[in-house]
Amino acid sequence: MVTDALPQEPTPSHTLIRRHLTQRVTETLRNSRVVNIVGPRQVGKSTMVEHQVPISHYLTMDNDVLRAAISADPHTVLADYAARNRGSGKPIAIDEVQRVPEITLALKRIVDQDRTPGQFLLTGSSDIFTAPKATDSLAGRVSTLALAPLSAAEMMGASFCRLLDDVMAHPGGVPVAALPAPAAYSRREAIDMIVRGGFPEIRTLPDRDRLPRYRSYLDSIIGKDVPTVADIRKPDALRRLIYQLGTRTANELNISSLCDATGATRPTLGTWFDVLTRLGIVHRLPAWTTSKAKRDVKAPKIHLMDTGCATAIRNETAEAFAPAADPTALGFVLETFVFAELEKTLPLLNASWQLYHWRTEGREIDIVAEAPGNRLALFEMKASAAVSGGDFRHMDWFFANPAKAYTGTGFVVYLGDQLLSFGPRKIALPLSMLWSYR
Repeated sequence: MVTDALPQEPTPSHTLIRRHLTQRVTETLRNSRVVNIVGPRQVGKSTMVEHQVPISHYLTMDNDVLRAAISADPHTVLADYAARNRGSGKPIAIDEVQRVPEITLALKRIVDQDRTPGQFLLTGSSDIFTAPKATDSLAGRVSTLALAPLSAAEMMGASFCRLLDDVMAHPGGVPVAALPAPAAYSRREAIDMIVRGGFPEIRTLPDRDRLPRYRSYLDSIIGKDVPTVADIRKPDALRRLIYQLGTRTANELNISSLCDATGATRPTLGTWFDVLTRLGIVHRLPAWTTSKAKRDVKAPKIHLMDTGCATAIRNETAEAFAPAADPTALGFVLETFVFAELEKTLPLLNASWQLYHWRTEGREIDIVAEAPGNRLALFEMKASAAVSGGDFRHMDWFFANPAKAYTGTGFVVYLGDQLLSFGPRKIALPLSMLWSYR
């Protein structure tokens, strides 16, 4: 239940948190010659690979001498490591691989001569195989996985949220009895978790240090990571775009308004969005329609990758979302938080789910999760401790649409403590359900 307890002490930065993606990485190494882990800098890729995945060698491209040798003769250096590693059953890890894009052709030559799975495990802040300087895409030889900032479940020591698996298992609607009991939490604890974000080395800092650290982090992405993806001639304008997106997280993309705010042209903004998406800084949530062919036509929603970054950009601490404050601002941040938490579970689930948003004249659903077989999970966020039957009205209309037979469940995610059924396919879901699975 919700309590009035003070927020729990944050996990110390030196504590090694087990990442849920680790198991997926080890499974993928069994059937793919190269596994490529991408994600924004400082989310914990290097730590996970070095300490949580069995590897034979750890090569970091932050090592100037090693990077120079590989840049000069990538095939000879990597082939030597591969020969020494043969038969170990463990991959060679190459960290910060985006710094040596010329490595791709050498990797192809090596894994084509030996088709054994699990030879190389790469990490990078961007996908090296889509970089302009990459010499080969390794199509059919590489599997790419994305590591995001820490999830709420990881921070709380819980298993990953399997809510969408439960929806898949109950086509007529998930019964409340099939879900775990919600973990006890207070509104204050939830807000504290949201504003701290999921970056291991930043989230534990006090407000006066955390907010500028997140802003400095975004500056480092512009200075160090963006140039590996594209030549950006106006970094200050790109910085303005990121800050604008932080204030508009969970809003539909409005290109005209962003052009006015940043002084950039539409083609330039298009390039910048592609860069920020490839770096995992911005996530586009496509619009859902009954016609899959039209889903890229309507405006997507934009979510910043992490609510810690978003609130730092907005200069907001937990006090900004006190009960007496305007709930609208919290609503947008809460929506981004829930979207990010659901997205982090997608590689771990039994079925293939895709996330969308939906809006038509007078009706809107924050997140539409869709799996094969017309299975849907609908999510509405409510920054309140109370839920009423009227909060499900758009979901009622959606499931009653006779155009297609959809099955699944609708959820109103709220800041209360009770897991309640509001009738068939309708559940009021405490936010803590995201970290209640064991």
